[in-house]
Amino acid sequence: MINLEARDKIKKRAIFTCIIFFSWVVIIFLRLIQLQIIDHPRLKAKVIAQNEDIILLNPTRASIYDRQGTLLAQSLPVYSVFYSAFSNEPWDSQWGRIQPLLTHLDIPSTKAEKIKERIKKKKSFIWIKRKISQEEAEQIKNMDLKGIFLKKETKRFYPLGKLAAQVIGKVDIDEKGLMGVEYKYNSFLAGQPGKSIILKDAIGRKYQEEILHYPTPGQNIYLTLDSVIQYLAERELSKTIEEFQAKWGTVIISYPPSGEILAMANFPTGDPNSASVEALRNIQWNAAIQQIISPGSTFKIITYAAALENHSVAETENFDCHQGYIQIEGTSHRVRDHHRFDVLSFPEILIHSSNVGTVQVAYRLGAANLCRMIQQFKFGEKTGIDLPGEEKGIFRPLEKWSKTSLPSLAIGYEIGVTPIQILQAINIVANKGHLIPLRVAKDKQLYEKLSGDKISPQRILSPATASTLLRYLIRVVKEGTGLTARLPGYLIAGKTGTAQKYDPELGTYTSSAHQSLFTGIIFHRSQPTLSMVVVIDEPQGLYYGSQVAAPLFRRIAEQVLRYLEIPPEKQQPSLVITAQQRRVD
Repeated sequence: MINLEARDKIKKRAIFTCIIFFSWVVIIFLRLIQLQIIDHPRLKAKVIAQNEDIILLNPTRASIYDRQGTLLAQSLPVYSVFYSAFSNEPWDSQWGRIQPLLTHLDIPSTKAEKIKERIKKKKSFIWIKRKISQEEAEQIKNMDLKGIFLKKETKRFYPLGKLAAQVIGKVDIDEKGLMGVEYKYNSFLAGQPGKSIILKDAIGRKYQEEILHYPTPGQNIYLTLDSVIQYLAERELSKTIEEFQAKWGTVIISYPPSGEILAMANFPTGDPNSASVEALRNIQWNAAIQQIISPGSTFKIITYAAALENHSVAETENFDCHQGYIQIEGTSHRVRDHHRFDVLSFPEILIHSSNVGTVQVAYRLGAANLCRMIQQFKFGEKTGIDLPGEEKGIFRPLEKWSKTSLPSLAIGYEIGVTPIQILQAINIVANKGHLIPLRVAKDKQLYEKLSGDKISPQRILSPATASTLLRYLIRVVKEGTGLTARLPGYLIAGKTGTAQKYDPELGTYTSSAHQSLFTGIIFHRSQPTLSMVVVIDEPQGLYYGSQVAAPLFRRIAEQVLRYLEIPPEKQQPSLVITAQQRRVD
């Protein structure tokens, strides 16, 4: 009996012990499942966060050069400092440790507060200061602060400062293009980032860094710009702006047969090495491709191209301009000349830039033909130059024209164009009627890859029209309003322009503010060698294109031709204007 009771108790104890054992085993098993399967990613991430940091390695941004190999933009090695917060240390203790460093680096209070908040959140990567000097980097190394690390980076440097700033552009703190070529060709310049791992000990000190994969550097880019020609254009433009107390100005120079831009000068400008708001604003505004203006009499090139192409007027025809004004049909408005003429032949109207004569030509031409020619010249469209921010201008379709539109457009009003569109127009004439795309990248294949289009000439004018129009434009410089653009020994074709500015408050053009323009082509051995457009905004005192823009064209052209070692083809005496009536426009 006793043996049976003892046996029963032993059995119950054994069962209880087994239950306890198996329960313990189940608990251990479940815990292992939780640790190894359910919580494994979180715990692994926590361990990694405490012992290693993954850092992106930015590739060295490629350099930018001019057509001669002169360096325009380069990335130089620098250090940046960051902090890696500890999850097992109170945030206030960490904050107290790095505060002296923030003071030493002159970190603003607003940024310091952001750093404090990130430490509170136990962030493993917190920027302290980017792109520090070598001296600051050495001082930080000597401090040997727990959790503070130096990271190798690069900083963009522009060795020529303000030169061609609007074309080259600028990058942000991460060396991503913000504007100019830096932005447009960012994907080629930037390269592909790499990755590294920083291993830390138990107290957060770096003891090893491993490169997981190396960054791929970007592709160097050579521009069509010539830094010497750019310098000459910028210097002379600045002098003219100062002399006439103008608001702004731009000069673009190209090689017509290829569409290559040799210089694109703007005033005001800024230094891309500067972090000032004013410098950034000036660099961002590229008047050459962004400023919309009234082309004034330079647009008579389009009117004449249309008249010649459509055979609307015979070259021998004469037009009566003696009144000095013409009434716009169906309105009370009049178009006036800057100078009263008598009877002018068809070529002489353009040569002397008669508004009255041009309006008569336009009426013979007709609105549809003029509209079609404006569209053929691509006004109202972007030129497609490989720079960001280009404006397409303002051009209304034919159905929205009013009674004043035909005569106004014929002399360069009721339309908004950019300076580069004027250059494209004169290049069409220079290239015997062909449009060749304008570009700043010297590598044609690179330009084609970016634009998605092949560089191929597009026929805009017949060879006969282009040849006749060119003949007229040569006479503009030889005997008309372009006299002040003449250079002895060089064949030059061009057109002056003086445009009244549109006042949005008055809702009309004002005679108190003008823009002075000139566009021209320089030939050597009968081939177009250079083309140029000059725009000066609101010159004070003298303001006609022949008085401001054309002389600037001449001064720049003279120096550029000397630099390019293009000699005059024949010596001619300098032109002296005395008793002769001086032409203006």
